[in-house]
Amino acid sequence: MGVRCIVKSCDNKQGRPGNTMMFHRIPTKNADLMNRWLLVLGIVPNTPVNTITKYFVCSEHFTVDDYFEKMQVATRTMKRVLKDTAIPSIIKTGQIGSPVVAASTSSACIQLPLSRDVSCQTDPLETHTVGTQLPLKTLLPHFRSEDSATGVQANVSCKDFGVGTSNADPLGLSSTPVKRPRLDLDEQLEDDALEHSSLEEALKGQDSASLDSTLKSADSSTPTHNSKKYIVYESCIMELFNVCPVCTRACDVRTQRLGTFLSVKQWCPRCTFTRHWNSQPVIGSVPSGNLHLSAAVYLSGASFIQIEKVFKAMKLQLFRYETFQRHARAFIEPAVIHHWKATQDVILQSLSQEEKVIVGGDMRADSPGHSAKYGSYATMDLRTNTVVDIQLVQSNEVGGSCHMEKEGLKRSLALLESRGINLDCIVTDRHPQVQKFLRERNITHYYDVWHMAKGISKKLEAISKQKDCEKLKKWMKSIINHIYWTAASSTSEPERIAKWTTILNHVRDVHTHEDPLYPKCEHVIRKTTDKSKWLQADTLAFYKLEKLLTKKRTLKDVVKLSPHHQTSSLEAFRAVILRFAPKNVVFPFIGMLCRLYLAAMHYNENADRPQAETEEGVPVFKISFPKARKEECRVKPQKTQPTFGYVADTMDLIFEKVFVNPVPYTDALLAIPLPEDLSP
Repeated sequence: MGVRCIVKSCDNKQGRPGNTMMFHRIPTKNADLMNRWLLVLGIVPNTPVNTITKYFVCSEHFTVDDYFEKMQVATRTMKRVLKDTAIPSIIKTGQIGSPVVAASTSSACIQLPLSRDVSCQTDPLETHTVGTQLPLKTLLPHFRSEDSATGVQANVSCKDFGVGTSNADPLGLSSTPVKRPRLDLDEQLEDDALEHSSLEEALKGQDSASLDSTLKSADSSTPTHNSKKYIVYESCIMELFNVCPVCTRACDVRTQRLGTFLSVKQWCPRCTFTRHWNSQPVIGSVPSGNLHLSAAVYLSGASFIQIEKVFKAMKLQLFRYETFQRHARAFIEPAVIHHWKATQDVILQSLSQEEKVIVGGDMRADSPGHSAKYGSYATMDLRTNTVVDIQLVQSNEVGGSCHMEKEGLKRSLALLESRGINLDCIVTDRHPQVQKFLRERNITHYYDVWHMAKGISKKLEAISKQKDCEKLKKWMKSIINHIYWTAASSTSEPERIAKWTTILNHVRDVHTHEDPLYPKCEHVIRKTTDKSKWLQADTLAFYKLEKLLTKKRTLKDVVKLSPHHQTSSLEAFRAVILRFAPKNVVFPFIGMLCRLYLAAMHYNENADRPQAETEEGVPVFKISFPKARKEECRVKPQKTQPTFGYVADTMDLIFEKVFVNPVPYTDALLAIPLPEDLSP
């Protein structure tokens, strides 16, 4: 079997007097003792066990006191055995029991196999000491920098096999000079070597307690899910394993794949060198890369089907959709629900300390209202622009999709009342069932102005297309603006009615009114030369306009228009939901609920972003083309880039808590009542 002695110095080429050179394997059963060996020998602590077992240390680095005699039962002879507590030293020995510190020049001790390759016509190499005049620092193992610490999990010094960079060959296996690596890589390697050398000097003379503290500090590293990842080609990976790093002969390489995870087993038939390498850490029995990719797709609102198409186009290896679903049910969805509940508790606790709270509510159906399966009712604190609660209702729970909005509102109000929140008023659209429910509950109810303006504008557009009513098209924008002005400038219900009806005088160029609450228009009276734009009282256009604006239901709605707070923020939140739960995709109940929670967390984190500025501090604007205003553009302030802190927090929760102990998180998920399927 091929063995290698990884030591700092060993100049005694004859071995100990009267004894045969012995080689000892690094202990792996005792983690504390193993790490002490690794630190003294210049190997990174906590190196994978399957790599450590390939290293041997010769007897030149132990004293006589490190051995004891043991009787062999079979041969009835005494055998020298290394004590379990023995630790090697970086020294050279002159006589037994008299160690001397190594000189500046050092040599490496190598044990090569006494076997012969059938393709080689030379005699097999014997075990001997190969002298070298390299400084001690050069023989130190080359550590990877922190940015590249996720590479091959094997601490063996290999020659350059065309991987891109070449490292020094401390074993003296290569007779040709090694090409100098790039300057930045060379400086990084030198820094690592100096750091290791200073660590070794600091360890001299320390007791076991100080060694333990040093090992703990060396063990600190970046969490698995926060480390950097790279796309690596299969041909580049095979370049690292096709050739044996000991005898430089071709190796037998076998690979196994599980989704994005790759396992490589290397075996050399000549020197029996073996190595096992994994492309990513394995947590329990789950490759961390597979779980991390599933969580990233889910938490970012992406579609696994689209990601799968991208992976197939690039020939990237990916797991199946069933694996993604299993990860979602077991780890991701319980973490999302827990994180939203924790965030919601903080919001509700803050609102319970307010004297009066103004909330807005609106429902979003996953498809047209008459055939919707889900209705998600969102409640928002209009003063802070924060989503407070989301209730998901399935149509068969309430006897039809037309009843989902009322049920969602009832559940949200019940939650707010249970947390001791005092409502000042609630702003919604003009849903008849919601109006009746809030009237019976004696809750102050206001209508959103945009919803009423939208309804009136559609009716005005239809009237303006009729014969002899074309003049109304010129007045549509003024009438819509009048709706907003009436709601914002009025302080009482009679004043709203008085201001609202003045539009009928204004379109006839009459600016004094009979109602004493608003006797005269506040705008400047201007004379116009174009009298064709004014409406006449005896025309069909004025008759239909008057009928639309003064009918009983319209006047009742004008009285309850919200003076200040509107539900435009809820409309913006509904646009965010489309990113996480598109209407053309069918989700199960828990999947839909989790995506709504993700949309709420994303909105709450990014709704009030400041306006972006240039390096000189100049505000940045952008041009938008709203669909509602055809052939028109608007200049809007451009906000800063959104942040995704909720994704990082949920990812930490998945890997650090949910995966470790999923029981309390899955219990909270199972406690959510699930409605029956629509079709049995």
